[in-house]
Amino acid sequence: MNLDRAVMAFAGIMVLVSVVLAYAVSPLWMWLTVFVGLNLFQASLTGFCPAAWLFKLLGVPAGQHFK
Repeated sequence: MNLDRAVMAFAGIMVLVSVVLAYAVSPLWMWLTVFVGLNLFQASLTGFCPAAWLFKLLGVPAGQHFK
């Protein structure tokens, strides 16, 4: 798995977890989905993604978009 796929998988998992938590615990968990969406949007504009930075530190190999 490369860095690009790891970031997309992480974002997808976070969205799914927030939906489950919003349904099971509190609707306020939907703010996690908003945060993930805003982070993806800012990463598309700036090229900086905190999740990509973290995965890079953990040794995940670079992909095409995040290096």
